[in-house]
Amino acid sequence: MTHRVLIAGLGNMGLCHALAHHRHPRAEIVALVNRSPVDLPPELAGYPVFQDFDTALAETRPDIAVIATYTDTHADYACAAMRAGCHVFVEKPLATTDADAARVAGCAAETGRKVVVGYILRHHPSWQRLIAEARDLGGPYVFRLNLNQQSSGKTWETHRALMQTTSPIVDCGVHYVDVMCQITDAAPLRVNGMGLRLTDELPGGMYNYGQFQVVFADGSVGWYEAGWGPMMSETASFVKDIVSPAGSVSITEGNKGASDDVDGHTRVGAILVHRPQGDRLIEMPDEPGHQQLCEAEQDFLLRAIDDDTDLTRHLRDAVQSLRICLAADRSIRTGAPVDLT
Repeated sequence: MTHRVLIAGLGNMGLCHALAHHRHPRAEIVALVNRSPVDLPPELAGYPVFQDFDTALAETRPDIAVIATYTDTHADYACAAMRAGCHVFVEKPLATTDADAARVAGCAAETGRKVVVGYILRHHPSWQRLIAEARDLGGPYVFRLNLNQQSSGKTWETHRALMQTTSPIVDCGVHYVDVMCQITDAAPLRVNGMGLRLTDELPGGMYNYGQFQVVFADGSVGWYEAGWGPMMSETASFVKDIVSPAGSVSITEGNKGASDDVDGHTRVGAILVHRPQGDRLIEMPDEPGHQQLCEAEQDFLLRAIDDDTDLTRHLRDAVQSLRICLAADRSIRTGAPVDLT
């Protein structure tokens, strides 16, 4: 079965998702949407381009809407697409508020449409192995995760645009909090965050560096840190370390993802499993690149539609990881811990 696909948002992620559907044997792109003119790669140059999402939705009547626009449009676009009969792929973060995330989940339940959220690490075999090795150790866990990006030029322009509505703690953090939640399976109890505005190039109230601690019901504790900008250090900018009473699991190669190399944000290279009895190094050769991972995400969506896969847990997990990161953002802005019970 061939699915008619509309792609909204033609930045880095949107173009990758568009190329994934262009190359997929069961997908047919019916339209691309971007609010401003954009240079398209040759593979995508022949498709109709709209500037307005609602117009494209009404005129092309797709089966699937891929939403890779700025975060503040995600909930409205996702619900509009579902009410128009579309299944939805929506980039992370799912929404800018808990209420909007719940609205998307409620609309999916009401309409019976499939919703996949762009948690790209869920489709990466090395991150799947990292999670499995951590779970094999048994909890409770200490999670030490960060992703600081020393961005400049066009990447810093993109980061500044994202920070008009979404902080690095939320935009990046949902990936890694989702990893924590997959490992522990325990409910989050409380979050405490702190942050700092390291530049005058941002709107009032926004910060480009933040960190937070989260406590889970099983006793696990997590730390996450994210910073964007030309001032950020590349020392210890990519820490992925999970500790339990039985040992630890770590990504061994440091300083990944600190530069403009988008593949470096997901690449593992090797996993070090440490137990008191000794260490075990798991090499992860031939890891997929960023475009391959986008293709895996879109293939997952198409298979979920064709096989009528129940995505309730997938969407519930996306709402929970976002809830934790939004609580961290509130803690940073108010200076007080946030109770999640």
